[in-house]
Amino acid sequence: MEFNSDDFLPGVSIDCVVFGFENGTLKVLLTKWKGLNEWSLPGGHVLKEEDPDDASRRILEDRTGLKNIFLDQFKVFGAPDRIPKEAIKNGPKLESLPADARQWILQRFITIGYLALIDIRKADIKPDHVADKIGWWPVKQMPNLIFDHADIIEVAIKEIKIQLNYLPLGLNLLPEKFTMNELQQLYENILGKQLDRGNFQKKILKLDILERLEKLKLGGAHKAPYLYRFDKQKYRDLLSQGIGL
Repeated sequence: MEFNSDDFLPGVSIDCVVFGFENGTLKVLLTKWKGLNEWSLPGGHVLKEEDPDDASRRILEDRTGLKNIFLDQFKVFGAPDRIPKEAIKNGPKLESLPADARQWILQRFITIGYLALIDIRKADIKPDHVADKIGWWPVKQMPNLIFDHADIIEVAIKEIKIQLNYLPLGLNLLPEKFTMNELQQLYENILGKQLDRGNFQKKILKLDILERLEKLKLGGAHKAPYLYRFDKQKYRDLLSQGIGL
């Protein structure tokens, strides 16, 4: 929608750390503002008659084309210097916006941080009105980020580790059908360490939340692994108690 600062709450913003998982790598969705070389988290502002949770869903639907995204509000970031004066002075030109809108966007904001978990394969990503690029970046290979967005991502990753047994990670980040190795790689990415293959598989199967399907078709002489999918009801029931990996 066309931006009009009068429609939004002053001094309040939303920043979303959107996690995806692809080719064995945990990734974060980032956008690049027009006129800047640095990248940023997808974010936006809260309409005057809007709940912040609804604002975050609206913002992410605009960026990814997805509805019913898993979202978790994890922290408010409000340091007075979170947007440094030098960053404002040398900030994005934003020529597409009226002068008053440019000034409004670069004022001090307290931002509400949300973490989101989505299936990369289902997302149709597109930049917003202040950005010219959007893309997925590996968590371990972040580009230069504006303001305090690197700190926001770091806090979001710590939050996932803390809530590891209560977040529907596999259900939202993996495709419907996946191998045991893909599931293990997901947890290894989040924990930042390698896990013993036999112990991991034993723990997962003991939880009784997986349905074993057909074998993955591979060319050559490689041994084909089984595909799995989650029993969604059992998975959700177990999350209420904590998975316990």
